[in-house]
Amino acid sequence: MARVASDEDEIDLGRILAQLWAGRFRIAGSTAAAAVLALVHLADTPPTFRAEALLQLEEKAAQALPAALSDIAGLEPRIAAEIEILRSHSVLAEAVAAHRLDLQALPVQAPVLGHAVASGRLPLPDSGILGAYDRGDGRILLDLLEVPSEWVDEWIRLTATGNGGFTLSLPDGRRLDGQVGEPLLWPEAGFGLRIVGLEAPAGRQFRLRRQDEIGAIEALRGRLSVSERGRGALILDVTLTGPDPVEAQAALAAVTDAYLRQNRGRSAAEAQSSLDFIEHQLPGAREAVARVEDRLEAYRQAQHTLAPDLESLSLLNEIRAAETELRELSGKEEDLARRFTPLHPAYQKLLAARARAEDRLAGLRQEAAGLPETQRGLFNLSRELDVARQVHLDLLNRAQELRVLTASTLGNARLLDAARARPAPVAPRRGRVLALALLLGALGGAGYVLGRNWLQAVILGPEDLDRLGLPVYATVLLAPQAVRQRGDRRPWPILALTDPDCVTLEGIRLLRAGLHFGREAARSRSVGFTSPSSGAGKSFLAANLAVVEAQAGQRVCLVDTDLRRGDLRRYFGMSRGTPGLSDYLSGSAAVDDLLRPGPVEDLMVLTAGRLPPHPSELLLRPAFAHLVAELDRRFDLVIFDMPPALAVTDAAVIGRTMGIMLAVLRHAITEREEVEVMIRQMQGAGVTLGGAVINGYRPCGRRGAYGYRYDDSYSYRSGQEA
Repeated sequence: MARVASDEDEIDLGRILAQLWAGRFRIAGSTAAAAVLALVHLADTPPTFRAEALLQLEEKAAQALPAALSDIAGLEPRIAAEIEILRSHSVLAEAVAAHRLDLQALPVQAPVLGHAVASGRLPLPDSGILGAYDRGDGRILLDLLEVPSEWVDEWIRLTATGNGGFTLSLPDGRRLDGQVGEPLLWPEAGFGLRIVGLEAPAGRQFRLRRQDEIGAIEALRGRLSVSERGRGALILDVTLTGPDPVEAQAALAAVTDAYLRQNRGRSAAEAQSSLDFIEHQLPGAREAVARVEDRLEAYRQAQHTLAPDLESLSLLNEIRAAETELRELSGKEEDLARRFTPLHPAYQKLLAARARAEDRLAGLRQEAAGLPETQRGLFNLSRELDVARQVHLDLLNRAQELRVLTASTLGNARLLDAARARPAPVAPRRGRVLALALLLGALGGAGYVLGRNWLQAVILGPEDLDRLGLPVYATVLLAPQAVRQRGDRRPWPILALTDPDCVTLEGIRLLRAGLHFGREAARSRSVGFTSPSSGAGKSFLAANLAVVEAQAGQRVCLVDTDLRRGDLRRYFGMSRGTPGLSDYLSGSAAVDDLLRPGPVEDLMVLTAGRLPPHPSELLLRPAFAHLVAELDRRFDLVIFDMPPALAVTDAAVIGRTMGIMLAVLRHAITEREEVEVMIRQMQGAGVTLGGAVINGYRPCGRRGAYGYRYDDSYSYRSGQEA
């Protein structure tokens, strides 16, 4: 049992490939259908063009400004923020207004495959109602469209009438006539229109619309794409797509111009804000200088001294130099911190120099603390005055630089590459679409084939029946020449007579050999063929097996027990009214009067006879068991062609009298669940199925669990592949 479970869980790659090969026509059809749909899609998809522009963001608003001033002005750009600003409502609204992107004028296309018709790929008669649809020969240029608020986003239909004239169909049903180049006004309704260009034959129609501002902005935002080129490069790639390359280029130019204008205004506003702050600080800085000067003058008069001695002045200059060096080192540290980590050698060298400068400054201050009291007071006040004057001077310089920046028209962004549209469309990518469609079509077809087989769980080989405990006596190849069409009234061929070299008969001869050994342990010489449902080929196998056995010298009787259809007679050219089994069971005829000689010696045929109203009741009569016993006594082999087991109960009734009961299963059609139900149903009736025959097998060049395979050396005489 453990071995069986392992085999069931193992993926049988050969079986999967065989299923795919068997369903190759479905897969090919699915692939072809996907290719056709892709071609239709490509024919009906308008090309998409892309316009591109390149923006550079400056790291500083003005290179002449010192780092401290740029920090105050706050002008260092942030890429993410600039991208969002470029896509913001204010920038796009300005672009929409500048380029009139809220006005739309489009040709009317056919409701189905409109672009294919417009591009000329799909010819369409240019007459009558069809003449209104675009053929790619219509051009319109809309300069003005003012509509009432209730007509915003409503389409207005324009019909060209020839010689520059046109007719408008308004949303309220009113019709107006106009001329190219002349304003068409309706002041009472707030409507105004001016068409400055119209090239179209009479009858062509166009759609005009004034779009809501929000809708126009969202549509523009959906076509706009902004991304950074390289990490930290401060360069933005800006692209805009559209069906018209000229319109896409103009719209992108409008967007970049609006962004640059707002960027310059924003930079000037930020500089003005910083200037206001500094000018607010200047009076306080001047007052601080004046206060320190007054304190220094008062101290001099009180101490009766004019200036520090030479030692104090020298010490003061050294402290100034040390403080200046520290400020410079702090500025360098800010620059290095943006590029390196504190463990970098250059960063470590700067930290060491800063530590030395701090130690020297601390020593100088300690030395200044040892000066005489009078000189120490002058020293401290002079140093405090130097600091106040330096702060005041820095503020003055910064204020002057910000005044220059405020008056300038420069921002922190500039246009590297102006908007330009590519001449070739970027979509649809025909090769990629077609390849993807072929791939999806093939995968869809393969998925359908595998899924159908998995859902239906059809019988594909002997290994499927091994799990059910049903031995396979033979696998019979499909014989195309024996396939019957519905409504065909001609006699059905017996391959053992019409095509004795047919490879299909090899399976029937294998069945004959299996039955030879199987009948040795059977209680009688009778063999019954049934199936879960009709169409499995029971009558075909029974007729050909009977002929093969008779040709081998066996005395064979072939009995048709299907009292509901009785089609076995058609293999022997007998009419439906030929007396047979039903006549014997009803007691109206003796068995000797009903047996008919077959097409070969030693073969007798007993047809179903006249179809009775209640077949099951006839089969339940003791006469049927007597008939089986009598035929078993007279013949070496008795073959019974039985009704389907799941359709009616006749097979279970007949099966009790059979020596061997075989189930005929149609390859890739009979479902495993049907076989399971048939087995349970037969067991419930006290009938044991002795085995199965797989009929209509389509060889796929695979090797099954039994190593069963037909080689290319077996072929039909007609030249068809086996």
